[in-house]
Amino acid sequence: MAAPAIDRTCLILAAQTGDPVAIEGLLAACQTDARRYARRHCQASDVDDAVQESLLVVARRVRGLQAAAAFSSWLFTVIRRECQRLQRAMFRHDPLDEDVVERQLAARSDDALRIDLANALESLPAHYREVVLLRDFEELTIAEIAARLGEPPGAVKSRLHRARMLVREYLLG
Repeated sequence: MAAPAIDRTCLILAAQTGDPVAIEGLLAACQTDARRYARRHCQASDVDDAVQESLLVVARRVRGLQAAAAFSSWLFTVIRRECQRLQRAMFRHDPLDEDVVERQLAARSDDALRIDLANALESLPAHYREVVLLRDFEELTIAEIAARLGEPPGAVKSRLHRARMLVREYLLG
């Protein structure tokens, strides 16, 4: 059992020197642990984003890590902070004036609006697009979507809300 810890320590030490192969190996080696930790600290819809952003931070800043033995706790701190940042970002948007929204959308022709909506849906990340299509086009309930995706209904609601906000921003942007 001691061999994997030694291997990881060697990877960390090599990554600290800037070795791109070692950095890539280190990121691959810690991705499973990062994902498991993010699942406990992030909303289900934020896990992938938190892991990806955290691994980018690790790749950029591993050189500054003082001790290889501190890597795991540092990694988990980076992930926890990223989860907190994503949570704060979810609630940080300026409400739009509904009258302005109505005027902007009414000024477009039906064909232009259809094209813009299709482009907006296409621009969504796959996990957001899937929820919108299941809810608004297949007209499934939140419970049905949650069962199909194997996720809690709260996560589906959150993802649907965020997806709709992204579509709205796209249409108004």
